[in-house]
Amino acid sequence: MTLRPHEQELINQVQTGLGIGGTWQPSSTGATFDVQDPATGEVIKTIADATVDDALRALEAAVTAQEAWAETSTRGRSNILRRAFDLLMDRHEDFALLISIEMGKPISEARAEVTYGGEFLRWFSEEAVRVRGDYRPTPEGAGNIVVSHLPVGPTYFITPWNFPLAMATRKIAPALAAGCTVVIKPAELTPLTTIFLVQLLEEAGLPAGVVNVVPTTSPADQSSALLKDARLKKLSFTGSTPVGVKLLEAAAQNVLRTSMELGGNAPFIVFEDADLDRAVEGVLLAKFRNIGQACTAANRIIVHESIADTFAQRVSDRVAQMKIGRGAEESTDIGALVDSRAVAKAERLVADAVATGATVLTGGKSIEGPGSYFEPTVLDRLSPNSALMSEEIFGPVLGIIRFTNEEEAVKIANDTDYGLVSYVFTENVHCGQRMIEKLQTGMMGLNTGLISNAAAPFGGVKQSGIGREGGFEGISEFLSTKYTLIPR
Repeated sequence: MTLRPHEQELINQVQTGLGIGGTWQPSSTGATFDVQDPATGEVIKTIADATVDDALRALEAAVTAQEAWAETSTRGRSNILRRAFDLLMDRHEDFALLISIEMGKPISEARAEVTYGGEFLRWFSEEAVRVRGDYRPTPEGAGNIVVSHLPVGPTYFITPWNFPLAMATRKIAPALAAGCTVVIKPAELTPLTTIFLVQLLEEAGLPAGVVNVVPTTSPADQSSALLKDARLKKLSFTGSTPVGVKLLEAAAQNVLRTSMELGGNAPFIVFEDADLDRAVEGVLLAKFRNIGQACTAANRIIVHESIADTFAQRVSDRVAQMKIGRGAEESTDIGALVDSRAVAKAERLVADAVATGATVLTGGKSIEGPGSYFEPTVLDRLSPNSALMSEEIFGPVLGIIRFTNEEEAVKIANDTDYGLVSYVFTENVHCGQRMIEKLQTGMMGLNTGLISNAAAPFGGVKQSGIGREGGFEGISEFLSTKYTLIPR
């Protein structure tokens, strides 16, 4: 299926070059790569493929722009971010359609991502003018302490393919608010949305060189070169833990400031006193949002044995009714996975679960034909030894394991190296409070399957990351603290 005329018209508006220093230019070698629609496998755009030299030129542009941008008044930065938010809302449907075409998610979820991504622009337009310092006397009265917060400097962002707008705005907005310039490398599977966003920032009045975008099919080479450059002051990465560990090792050589939002293995605990209607809706949202391709996706569904049969049947009945199709179609519930590798992983995990004793209640297979589709799947009676219990699924596969008491539920939930988010459904306020204290995650949803909010600090513990994005805490990741003593 080829793109419809209005879809092609939108794709044509996206630049094909690298955004460096306020101009759109080809790769230094003329290299290009294709971007595909995962729903059909067809090429939708061919864009410039950045080299290491291109990335270093982008960093040079960011370094050149840094001083002037840092000296721009906080109100000036705020106004640009607010204009960007307004422009994004004006083009809400265009961005949603672009996300759906290049990433595969249902258009309704793409619209939600635009709303969510836009909130980072609005939130940090407001936070830009609220960066505070401090002035206080020394305890012995010999002088005064002045604490200032200053921009860290040029930053390098590596963003994932699953939320191509929101993951870009979640990093770019606080950086700009703090007075930092940016080089951003979007995922090669979904670079078009980020390019389109940078075009919008230019339209909002962002000065040349403040944000530079360099898509590449050689991310390791590009990142290695940038992280070795002493002019770079900050790295922010969203992606897998193994890649994050390698980046941290490289960043250590120059003692870079780092923010890492890494893998997840989210437990979803349903206690015997849970509101089942609410729990079913919550797990459908937490598991199948973005076709299961989210670091916050519920990965291990841990249900009390007294209600597990009823819960599993109700969830399975709902999942069996989900409509599979191209994300841009209004009726689609489950779109295409991002590529064939994601389908192969889902197949492998389901096969392993069945081999270790699980029962398939619905779904369980890939779909033949064009595009990378996998049936939304519910598995019951997972074994603790199943790969689903230890690997991040990143697909529309829901597996249920049973527990007998609270202690066992907590043990299962915490039995992982990851600690991004957890979900708990209980009507007992005391049980909920205990879960806040006992579950080893950086975030928790209590009786809700959706926790992301621009006003909240997003991030994990253990091998799920370092630092926080969003909320009051988000801008601090891009500020250094300076102390000055003024003697009396």
